[in-house]
Amino acid sequence: MTLIDRAREGVMDPIFQRACAGEDVGPEELARLVAEGLAVIPYNPSRGCARPVGIGQGLRTKVNANIGTSKDQSSVQMELRKLKAAVGNGAHAVMDLSTGDDAGEVLQAVLSHSPVPVGTVPIYHGAVMCRLSGRPVVDMTEDEMFQAVELHGRMGVDFVTVHTGLTRQALSHLVDQGRLTDIVSRGGSIMAAWMIHHDRENPFARDFGRLLEIARRYQMTLSLGDGMRPGSGHDATDRAQVAELLELGRQVGACREAGVQVMVEGPGHVPLGQIGANVQLQKRLCQGAPFYVLGPLVTDSAAGYDHLVGAIGGAVAASFGADFLCYVTPKEHLGFPDEEDVAEGVRASVVAAHVGDLEKGIRSAVRRDMEVSRARRAMDWDAQREAALFPWKFDRVTGMSSQGCAMCGPLCAMRIAQEALGSWKKV
Repeated sequence: MTLIDRAREGVMDPIFQRACAGEDVGPEELARLVAEGLAVIPYNPSRGCARPVGIGQGLRTKVNANIGTSKDQSSVQMELRKLKAAVGNGAHAVMDLSTGDDAGEVLQAVLSHSPVPVGTVPIYHGAVMCRLSGRPVVDMTEDEMFQAVELHGRMGVDFVTVHTGLTRQALSHLVDQGRLTDIVSRGGSIMAAWMIHHDRENPFARDFGRLLEIARRYQMTLSLGDGMRPGSGHDATDRAQVAELLELGRQVGACREAGVQVMVEGPGHVPLGQIGANVQLQKRLCQGAPFYVLGPLVTDSAAGYDHLVGAIGGAVAASFGADFLCYVTPKEHLGFPDEEDVAEGVRASVVAAHVGDLEKGIRSAVRRDMEVSRARRAMDWDAQREAALFPWKFDRVTGMSSQGCAMCGPLCAMRIAQEALGSWKKV
């Protein structure tokens, strides 16, 4: 029985209790959300991560951090440092997107050390195997694609991104309409190139039932990838993107019928004014499935600060109902991130998630802001530190006293106002 099966039959699995820690909902409500497909708990029991989380309706907005090697930058120890930086700064999940020659070794190390759910893009594994055997990526066989998914399930991966909605129809929309930045999804580009080379339909879409059988066997959550996500604001919300989303909505229904947990990935580069419509469109077409957004990035011109651009877009997306934010690092579009880039990216997205939760009315988020404000009024620095999103930051701040912070000192606005208001006699 999968987690959905157990939830539908009223079996109160201990995972519901563990996953609702820190949430405003109890285990029974979380089980109902999972049963209806409105929330997921990415959790492969063969590994059993220490900190399972719920993602979806009525829950706190969660943050994912991507780590992983490349062909030219590959070190297991570096990836473990990045994992530690991600989790230590508040990431609720990580994805290992390794494409180096030692990708399998890296994934095994990440799975062994990560206390949070781990996701992957299995087609990357297939691409690495093709390279190591001297074959072009378009020579990957259909069996190799599915075998990569199964391997990751067997290893204990909790959720996998599969580009199931990138069909020949969606590809035809992209070709007919044209784009400024074509396809920027790495998995999407591999799948599109394979389809064009073989003049065949996407195997994951054509044989979706085979994918469901693998996911069900290992109780992996499927994250239906957006291979047609826009790579520039100019290309946002075009026919190719929407055609893919329509197919993903159909597949969500098949996942629920099969008892497989599913979430849907969303666009990358989206102008600020289109974010709300994108989230609402996804929720409508995908029957309320949890929405996992990549950023979104609201401008294409801030290289070096894209973690801040992504946080702006993420906050807006979360406020409209997005459930899972994929961070962006300062190195996005520029280079290979190190552990400090990972830390900065996570911090920005954690703030974005909290801002979104305030707009969603998540009670724990509202309480936190109230506690900080009360502590500021009382000049209670210890209480401020305890309620802050990043308490460690207070250790780097000096000059605090009962008279105020180092900026204002005895001219502290709150202290002056409190003294004046306390002595004022209403006429």
